[in-house]
Amino acid sequence: MGSRILFYPTLGFNVFMKSVSSREWYDRIDPTVLLGALPLRSKNIAQEVVEKENVKAVIAMNEDFELKRFVTTREEWAKLGVDCLHLPTVDFTEAPSMDKLERGVQFILEYAERQESVYVHCKAGRTRSATLVGCYLMHVNKWTPQEAQIFIQTKRHHIIMKDKHFRAMYRYYDKHVKSQRAGHKVDLSTDD
Repeated sequence: MGSRILFYPTLGFNVFMKSVSSREWYDRIDPTVLLGALPLRSKNIAQEVVEKENVKAVIAMNEDFELKRFVTTREEWAKLGVDCLHLPTVDFTEAPSMDKLERGVQFILEYAERQESVYVHCKAGRTRSATLVGCYLMHVNKWTPQEAQIFIQTKRHHIIMKDKHFRAMYRYYDKHVKSQRAGHKVDLSTDD
């Protein structure tokens, strides 16, 4: 219930911060993933990411009610030739479940193989979607959760990883990455 009450005030805050700061609505994290906020119709985000960023898929980490108004619908994405995966996760009180993280990472990997981009979003592109993107980065780069977070923050400075999000990332790391990490060198340099 709290996430419903806080939805519009915090969405308004996101729009305000975009207009008065250097925050971008979305940021490219790597050749495959863009991490961002709700694809609002008024900002024409859908058309922009399809044309400029080669987006062929979208992952929405939002609750159903967050996608009811102002947001590009599944049908509108389909008209643009974009596939959608909805992994509903409650804002403020939950981190994505292991099942959602695994499904999301596999979905991203399918598009990475084709050298196509995926737009991963929640309301602000700061917690729920950043958690999934962190798991994807750990998976492909054999990084720890901290390494993934540091790298994401070089691209999208205003992400917030709370304890519950790190715990979710550590569960994913322990299950899918840790055993493959031995002898792996880490390079967190950016191309910026």
